[in-house]
Amino acid sequence: MSVFTDILLLFLVVCAVAASLSKNLLNSILIFMSYSLVMSIIWILLESPDLAITEAAVGAGITSLLFFVTLKKIHAIVESDRKEKKDE
Repeated sequence: MSVFTDILLLFLVVCAVAASLSKNLLNSILIFMSYSLVMSIIWILLESPDLAITEAAVGAGITSLLFFVTLKKIHAIVESDRKEKKDE
């Protein structure tokens, strides 16, 4: 079980660095969502199911949804799609 925990912790560090270095906002949100899901798995391994449910619901669920709505309202998602199509 220790090897699995170490892999999850390494994945957390990689997600944190990748989210902060990513230039695409949509990718940053997806990385943040995966960070929250892995963190909820770690909470389960630490035998704290109440924190795991809260992390999954708030971190990966509601917060990510609010980020997606915000990107849609500021038209950041549409603009990034247009830029990618122009580059092709």
